[in-house]
Amino acid sequence: MEPADKAVLRLAIGLGVAVLIAYGLALPLPYVVCLLAVLVLCKPEPPLPLLKAAVVAALLALLLVAGVLMVPLLENYPLSGVLLTGVVLHGLFFFGLRSGSPVTVILVVSFTLVPVAGVAEQGLVTIISVALAAGIAVGGLASSISHAFFPDAAQPARKAAKPPGVSRAAANWIALRGMLVVMPVFVLALTNPSFYLAAIMKTVTLGQQACTTDTRSAGRELVGSTLMGAAMALVVWFGLSLWPSLWMLLCWLMAAAFWAGVRLYGVRATRFSPSFWNSALITMLILLGPAIEDSANGQGVLAASAVRVGLYVAVAAYAWAIVWALERWRAARTGVQLLPRG
Repeated sequence: MEPADKAVLRLAIGLGVAVLIAYGLALPLPYVVCLLAVLVLCKPEPPLPLLKAAVVAALLALLLVAGVLMVPLLENYPLSGVLLTGVVLHGLFFFGLRSGSPVTVILVVSFTLVPVAGVAEQGLVTIISVALAAGIAVGGLASSISHAFFPDAAQPARKAAKPPGVSRAAANWIALRGMLVVMPVFVLALTNPSFYLAAIMKTVTLGQQACTTDTRSAGRELVGSTLMGAAMALVVWFGLSLWPSLWMLLCWLMAAAFWAGVRLYGVRATRFSPSFWNSALITMLILLGPAIEDSANGQGVLAASAVRVGLYVAVAAYAWAIVWALERWRAARTGVQLLPRG
């Protein structure tokens, strides 16, 4: 079996384990748990060793504490709080670009969700923190289980050539793009946290995509992946409506992960990049999770989902406009494009 085939099966099985734990045990905000589990599963590396997992957990804990401390600053000195948040987000994106760490998006999600939740209600901070911690733990467990079933073949020990890193100047510029994508939705979320909470997670993924795309493919990457994720969520929702149960949710989400995974890992070649399919899978979870909660609370699912899709498409279009405008401005000043096509 090829490594890409194993990666697809690990993603599908890992998401199935995450769904079974998150929804089966009725964890708080189960779709957030599944989302973080997918972010862990999509890491292009073996399961986190204990020492690295402890470092990631420590960083996450520090960001959660910092997020809690940001709440009184945002409530009493909103302008200073927003500016400080922008500086921290820029630093996180910069750190991710310079280090190549795949957990950057998890750290950004943690720092943006906690202050927004704290402004809405202090009790919501505990729920968000538990969901984030559970997501990392469930993702690590699901990754270990899926790797146990489909381990990668042992490779001979040899020193691989390290890919060239992003220069400091380029990382600073790209991090600015990511920060500018996230900040407007963060500010909107402070005005209505309950409505924009899921939008924060979508915007963070868009900010991450804005750090890797160029002006030629930005529209297809940012807006196209959002529409693809909405289509995937619609198919899973109608499949789930045939027989609403945990096992049907498990099967449909595993099938969606398998379908997206064969394209994400290049088993079936497409004209879209891996980040496109990764973002589509994440968008599906962000749309499907609140829809399930709306259904459980007796609210109108299709109308609320249509509003969310419209919001996410608008945010994706804004991210596209930011990438285009900044790159045009930079090209006019320097005569070069930061990220050439391909």
